[in-house]
Amino acid sequence: MMRVSVVQLSSQADLQRNLDKVVELVSRAAEMGAELVALPENFAFMGESEDDRRAIAEDVPGEGPIVKTLQTLARERGVFVLAGGMPEKSTDAAKPFNTSALVAPNGAVLAKYRKVHLFDVDLPDGTTLRESGSCTPGTETSVAEVRGKKLGMTICYDVRFPELYRRLVDAGALIVSVPAAFTLTTGKDHWLPLLRARAIENQVFVLAPAQTGKHPRGRQTYGKSAIIDPWGDVIAQCGEGEGIATATLDFAYQERVRAALPSLRHRKM
Repeated sequence: MMRVSVVQLSSQADLQRNLDKVVELVSRAAEMGAELVALPENFAFMGESEDDRRAIAEDVPGEGPIVKTLQTLARERGVFVLAGGMPEKSTDAAKPFNTSALVAPNGAVLAKYRKVHLFDVDLPDGTTLRESGSCTPGTETSVAEVRGKKLGMTICYDVRFPELYRRLVDAGALIVSVPAAFTLTTGKDHWLPLLRARAIENQVFVLAPAQTGKHPRGRQTYGKSAIIDPWGDVIAQCGEGEGIATATLDFAYQERVRAALPSLRHRKM
């Protein structure tokens, strides 16, 4: 068994305000018994200007305020903290990575994942997003260990690429994280179906913390942060506004699902 929480935020342009809210909600989750607490994509900053985002990019691990806040929080609360997505410095100063990091209860950065699939779209509501114009894509997968169980790390738009999750399962992942800032337009139709599909086809637990509400530059995110089990059932979900959802992951149940429906062993490709 493992007790986990996903945090739902409405992050803005104020870095300190965002970090204060992270501390508040992770602390609340820890008080409820969570051993692993997952934060959404862009948890530290969703602002007006890409220049501002570049300015707060940090080394991971490093000595910047975002990483140090997470390390202190993990140590003080005795929990694993999954940083959902933050700007990490790259060799191109104009294009930091979008990086998810796993921080252990002793404050060590155990693993990190740089978002591979960048969100370049023209949506039906007129929204145009070009993540590749401000981010450097990652090139590698990442699987880390939490309390003896393997966690595969992804970010947001990755959820549309099932081959990534197959690779994580082949590496032993029993849990996958999908921190996100899903747009309202796509989220209302695709968020939960995609998450449930990744859970069902890979027979994994899915942790999906998300952004919600209105942000600078007219952005609106869908929310509905969720925890999903290997059968595809939503076992915890956030409502409206900022908050947390908490559930217990039962790995014996996961073994029963995989034994009763051995689709992973039936793969031909």
